Amino acid sequence: MRLRFSLAVASVVITLFIAGAVSAQAPTPTKVTPELVEAARKERKIVWYTSVELELAERVAKAFEAKYPGIPVQVERSGAERNFQRLSQEYASNIHGADFVNSSDAAHFIVWKRQGWLAPFVPEDVAQYYPPEHKDPDGTYATWRMTLSIMGYNTKLVKPDQAPKSFAELLDPKWAGKMVKAHPAYSGTIMTATFQIVRELGWGYFEKLAKQKVMQVQSSTDPPKKLALGERAVMADGNDYNLLQLKDAGQPVEPIYPTEGTPTITGPTGVFKSAPNPNAARLFQNWLHTLEGQQLLVDFTGQHSVHALVKDKPGHKKLSEIKLMKDDPAGVEKMADDIKARYQQLFKV
Repeated sequence: MRLRFSLAVASVVITLFIAGAVSAQAPTPTKVTPELVEAARKERKIVWYTSVELELAERVAKAFEAKYPGIPVQVERSGAERNFQRLSQEYASNIHGADFVNSSDAAHFIVWKRQGWLAPFVPEDVAQYYPPEHKDPDGTYATWRMTLSIMGYNTKLVKPDQAPKSFAELLDPKWAGKMVKAHPAYSGTIMTATFQIVRELGWGYFEKLAKQKVMQVQSSTDPPKKLALGERAVMADGNDYNLLQLKDAGQPVEPIYPTEGTPTITGPTGVFKSAPNPNAARLFQNWLHTLEGQQLLVDFTGQHSVHALVKDKPGHKKLSEIKLMKDDPAGVEKMADDIKARYQQLFKV
């Protein structure tokens, strides 16, 4: 969290880096050297498994390629839970095609670290500008981005004074058939958000919400788009940055930060030990966490950075201004299978 954030907000993801910790020490922080760049160019590419929206992934890839010509980034984009399943299947078949990964379900990094899949590597900026709770003490991953799973409404279909302000208000019969939400079996953002909501409100909330004839989509990137198109009046969940991008572009959408608290999602990145292109992957990891890479993320999407020198996007709420639910990746890991099964049973999708 940036230095000006409160201690309460700064503790959002501390469990991410406590869970699964081992006795090894993080390696010495790495600078970008001509030798690293040359070794990366000889490998000729990076294969990146990512759960961020394709437009963002491609924008990041092109910025990196402009910085380091001759090292193209192959983007493999899917939902975080699908990527997790895909990697498990590939490793079980002794297939090691991925160099680099990010996930919107931080619990995945607990599993991958425990399985010994991640290579210790600490970029210089991570060591210097990232709070301890946002970097694995053994150096196998660090927070690349922070997002929120928010509610929202279409301003052409709902007047501001009539818009819901809380999760509880979504259970009002007047919103039946008018909502859209994403699926925790596909989206890491929604898996994380579902865990936090269950922890705070109980499964009773979802039992009632499932009776509201909710349009079910897959990715957390989908509800904001359905909202902007007017296909639904309200979104029950979805990522904040897509909705804010649409609002900034003049679309008739407005975010809602629930009074009960807004689910908080951390998105770490890491390099695989078995990466076919390990030097290119390390160079990519290093660049993503620089001030340049982090500011691009914030400026283009309005997401949140934990780099101490990054500036917030003007006109967007700061994390310190929002009541947040606490992220708990270790808790998500323990409950993931139960969440998928119970959600499937309730929503019949």
